[in-house]
Amino acid sequence: MPHIVTIGCGVVGAAIAYELSQIPNLKITTIDRQEPGQGATSAALGVLMSAISHKVKGRAWQLRRNSMERYETLIPELESITGRQIPFNREGILKLCFAGENMTKWEELVKRRRQEKLHLEILSPDEVRSRHPYLGNLDLLIGAIYSPQDRQVEPVALTQALVDAARSKAVTFEFGVAVEGFKTVTTDSGQNSVTQIQTERGNIAVDFLIIAAGLGSTSLTAELKQTVDIRPILGQGLQLHLGHSLSDRDFQPVITGDDVHIVPCTRGREPITDYLVGATVEEPRYANGELDKVLPDAGKLDEVLSRAIAFCPDLAKATVVKKWFGLRPRPEGQPAPVIGPLEGYGNVLLATGHYRNGILLAPATAIAIRDKLKAYLAS
Repeated sequence: MPHIVTIGCGVVGAAIAYELSQIPNLKITTIDRQEPGQGATSAALGVLMSAISHKVKGRAWQLRRNSMERYETLIPELESITGRQIPFNREGILKLCFAGENMTKWEELVKRRRQEKLHLEILSPDEVRSRHPYLGNLDLLIGAIYSPQDRQVEPVALTQALVDAARSKAVTFEFGVAVEGFKTVTTDSGQNSVTQIQTERGNIAVDFLIIAAGLGSTSLTAELKQTVDIRPILGQGLQLHLGHSLSDRDFQPVITGDDVHIVPCTRGREPITDYLVGATVEEPRYANGELDKVLPDAGKLDEVLSRAIAFCPDLAKATVVKKWFGLRPRPEGQPAPVIGPLEGYGNVLLATGHYRNGILLAPATAIAIRDKLKAYLAS
């Protein structure tokens, strides 16, 4: 059987492993130097902005739409296979619009989404206050956009469920494995081909390689003499414990505005008492120039929290449960994400550089990789 190896087991690598497990007669291995869902995945809020995005055509929109369609089947599928409950908020996203926002663009987007059989609703300030009385300090609010078909998912729970489901279909996972190099050959067609992955635990023979290692993709492709430049962009967030729900209604969508997300922590039928707030966008600073010692700017996180409290004054009473930061992988010199063949290689695919949309685009990325691999195997 052909041996397919994926390097990287964040949410993208895990989604690829699960999607490929549907193809019969493959040997599939996923390796990572960390445990699953660490790195950028563990720091994400899991807000899935698709219909409400101003992406309207081309690859960027198609990936979003493919992902959102797949999420509606993927979550119940994974829960059925694994017995895990994956926190998945189906109550949509409410985007607050303030003075200076171009509402004409939103009206045009509403019309376009209607043609695509997707629903967006423009709310007046009074409608926002009536539906969401816990929102405050809305003097500059000129309206809001409600997207009932967009979602939010807990990234680490999703990743762990993908791993468990893939394991149940005979995918092998090797964690704590660092890649040290590759053995390659040049084929008769002049293309290079990776035949072996060299690791600290031994060598792994490979027929087809998928690199889904986020920021680690730069060093891996450099080993193959085809460097794909992925830069880190730091993001911070925090979890707040309020002790009660912001709303006395069951309906609690994700609130976003002024580049701040307020995310209810859903746990099945339990009351929502915790909220995630984020996220900053920062060029990372390093202690003494050491790349493994990142210094987040506490002031920027304080600014984000202040803006969240301005939207939801009750959050001022909340206790900070935890703060965190992560590094998002942003490609340099090309659009995010990078999905496709590595130049010069006939058996290497890239699925990396998703920047702020790794959780959103993981299902569509996995489908794209599956389709490209099927074409390779059929050739």
